[in-house]
Amino acid sequence: MSAELGIAAGVVDLVRRTAGVDAEAEVLVTRTDLALTRFANSFIHQNVSETGVAVHLRLHVDGRTATGSGSRVDADGLAALVERTRAAARLAPPDPAWPGLTAPTPVPTGPAADEATAFASPGERAERVRAFVDAVDRLEAAGYCRTAYRSGAFANSAGHTAAGSAAEAAMDGIARAGGADGVARLCADRLADLDGAALGAHAAAKARAAADPVELPPGHYEVVLEPAAVADLLQNLAWFGFNGKRYAERQSFAEPGTAQFDPLVTLVDDPLRAGTLPFDLEGTPRRALPLVEGGITGAVAYDRRGGAEAGSGSTGHGMPGSATFGPIPHNIRLLADPGDADATVAAGPVSAGVTGAVGDPDTAALVAGMRRGLLVSDFWYTRVLDPKQLVVTGLTRNGVWLVEDGVPTRAVRDFRFTESYPRALGPGRVLGLGRAPVRQPGRVDGSWYEAPTLRLSSWHFTGGASG
Repeated sequence: MSAELGIAAGVVDLVRRTAGVDAEAEVLVTRTDLALTRFANSFIHQNVSETGVAVHLRLHVDGRTATGSGSRVDADGLAALVERTRAAARLAPPDPAWPGLTAPTPVPTGPAADEATAFASPGERAERVRAFVDAVDRLEAAGYCRTAYRSGAFANSAGHTAAGSAAEAAMDGIARAGGADGVARLCADRLADLDGAALGAHAAAKARAAADPVELPPGHYEVVLEPAAVADLLQNLAWFGFNGKRYAERQSFAEPGTAQFDPLVTLVDDPLRAGTLPFDLEGTPRRALPLVEGGITGAVAYDRRGGAEAGSGSTGHGMPGSATFGPIPHNIRLLADPGDADATVAAGPVSAGVTGAVGDPDTAALVAGMRRGLLVSDFWYTRVLDPKQLVVTGLTRNGVWLVEDGVPTRAVRDFRFTESYPRALGPGRVLGLGRAPVRQPGRVDGSWYEAPTLRLSSWHFTGGASG
């Protein structure tokens, strides 16, 4: 970490010497170690790992702003990066909305990175894969087990510095019984927290229960969504709703101060919980950001520029691409129902003795209250049709079941759906939350979404998956 901070400080010093003392510069240096063990047809077919170093420079000089990045950290490479960025700044238009640099500010200490995860061997990942494959008991298995370690350091010409590191592990696998798939996935702080056997048993039970599906007509159904499906809701709400740039452009559903969600819904972006550096691209300290509290929309995410324009300041969400797409909360938690303090709830996604379509006590409790509806495992290929109302179309996958009088009675063929995510979570529409949230890996490095099982009064299915 000291090496990365030395590189960042050295680039700032180089800017001062070449562009003048009035030039403003900020530099983020990150090192990323990613390792992936992939399996298909029940055997490992690929093990890959990579280590990369990235240097991101933003320069404001003579009223103009430019950014540059590179992967070389030798003297010539850093000098070339500074010169490229200076040349880009000379050609850039004036930037009267330049928000300035992050002032020297204390940076919180996130959870200590687990060294055993950061430096896990291929054999240790393979152990989880073997346990998963053994647990599916002669079904076909496919998926991955990955580990990641990130360290970074920031420095700017205002004298602010920051450094930190984070590690995470994730496993995502399916079991296949004929043409039916069951899924289990989990993201954790430590590789040791990934139980391949439990995940494999969960996926296999779901796959076997999904055999011989029937076709149901399209329409509005009450649903119980498992954490994998809920994670898709959270991700789309984050990207298109709680994005400060989209909010400023009036392309977001968000109306801070308004009860847009059911009172059971509380959403918090909680980057310090795990897997994330404790500061953003601009050196702003990260912190928990309440997005929705008791159904009332409270905030959207900002980087420094968006926060300055809004008069609220940065929320610590500066990131590559935030100037164009906007700042995005990447670590959202849907807080679980605290329920009865004396009740006993499973601590993970699988509970021994609970098999088939219903794989854990949370799901069992929510399904038991449903007269007629659908139990949905997962969503995929979701695309936004109307950003303002966040109307999304997508498909179910990895298991759907018809529930009648609290009992899953038949597997159902996959559906296509079209639904406004905020409306589906609106006042009066959330009928129940589980109490054991499960962290799901996101699509972007360092992103995750933590959610319990969720019961909703209505979800609009428009036809079969091929329609």
